Amino acid sequence: MIGIIGGSGLGQAIINQLTEVRTETVKTPFGSPSDVIRIGRLGSGQAAFLNRHGPGHCFNPSRVPYAANIFALKQIGVTALIASAAVGSLRQDYAPKQLVLVDQFIDKTFRRQNTFFDALGAVHCEMAQPCCGRLRKRLQDAAKQIHTTVHPAGTYVCMEGPQFSTRAESLMHQKWGGDLIGMTAMPEAKLAREAQMCYALVALVSDYDCWQEHHGQTDKQLLLSEIIGNLNTATDNAISLIKVVLAAGDSLCEDTCPCRKSLEMAVWTNPKAMDPKTKDELSVLFR
Repeated sequence: MIGIIGGSGLGQAIINQLTEVRTETVKTPFGSPSDVIRIGRLGSGQAAFLNRHGPGHCFNPSRVPYAANIFALKQIGVTALIASAAVGSLRQDYAPKQLVLVDQFIDKTFRRQNTFFDALGAVHCEMAQPCCGRLRKRLQDAAKQIHTTVHPAGTYVCMEGPQFSTRAESLMHQKWGGDLIGMTAMPEAKLAREAQMCYALVALVSDYDCWQEHHGQTDKQLLLSEIIGNLNTATDNAISLIKVVLAAGDSLCEDTCPCRKSLEMAVWTNPKAMDPKTKDELSVLFR
């Protein structure tokens, strides 16, 4: 099953377009996910959709139940996951309204549960290539069929938030090699890897981050309206891209993919030293 996680912008927009919907209320060892999981048709394809920030956008980025979200999707059979996230651009040529198929992350978060395995033992997953190359290639191919700019790669700096960057931080992120700044991709991508899922992130550029100063007396309400308009356009573009991918009918996940074998060499703890109850609770991650 293909999963979609919708962030700012995409969350409600996809809910409005899903048809033939049934809902799944899932409980996990990590609590409840952000929302019910909606399984339905998006265009001519089928997917399981989860709204990252919950009904009414009630979870800020630090409070999103990332572990519960990924575990719940894996529990219902999702093996390939396309996520979306609104971002600020750290590059002049990654312009508002455009999309970016993220390939790398810099993780600055510090308040979030970033592993499923604290109670089980020492589990160290490979993260050199944090997004699935196969799934990103499918998105790159689909991008040729929609009428917007889709950048094939980009490094996403994930900050804790909920406040935005200072200008000094924004300039520093540029020097680090960051292309985008956001608050929600981590630990989501890490948990997807621990769940042996193929994960890809479509970033929706809403504006330039504060490295680019606004000159003159810019009206704040007009600026906010412009940013929301950019995000709405990027959202429409992202939905078009995802519809093309789903309509292709090709398998977006193969068991031969390295993402689907990420736990093979990752567990360092002796199985005899593991708590049997915890091991059983987490068994879905090993499928």
